[in-house]
Amino acid sequence: MRVQPSLLVITLAAVAAPAPAQESPYVARATSPIKALTPEQIADYLAGAGMGFALAAELNGYPGPRHVLALADSLGLDADRRAAVQAIFDAMTSEARQLGAVLVAAEAGLDSAFAGGQITDAALEERVLRAGTFRGHLRLAHLRAHLAVADLLTPAERRAYARLRGYGDSTATGHHH
Repeated sequence: MRVQPSLLVITLAAVAAPAPAQESPYVARATSPIKALTPEQIADYLAGAGMGFALAAELNGYPGPRHVLALADSLGLDADRRAAVQAIFDAMTSEARQLGAVLVAAEAGLDSAFAGGQITDAALEERVLRAGTFRGHLRLAHLRAHLAVADLLTPAERRAYARLRGYGDSTATGHHH
């Protein structure tokens, strides 16, 4: 079988041509003020939102204050326990907002250090560990709120919460301390 010269030239040109550029999924962040965080993440940190920080508690039978408040009628909580859960929620949200603001500032500082082109290994370590420390404290604030709310609920209320949240009884087995 004889290959047509024009077909051979087209084939070689296709093989030799550079591959089309593959656009990075991060292109939209290239002009962001904090490239490691999306605008939604920044807003959530500043609002003190949960962002999945307390899933270890939530999915193991330790209800979250925001959801308990939303389900208070279905759970049959009286005014005193609603007020207690509200106080836990308010304290957690206040702490989370403060920590979120510091975390956003730490991420902005890290971004700025890279943007300035003068980052050193020592500065990198300090900035990354600082941001990580605040992220850890933020998670701790959310998890502690779940722990505190669990102490206010009876085992039956925790089971009802799990069912109302769609978890069934499987997550209501967390040990009450």
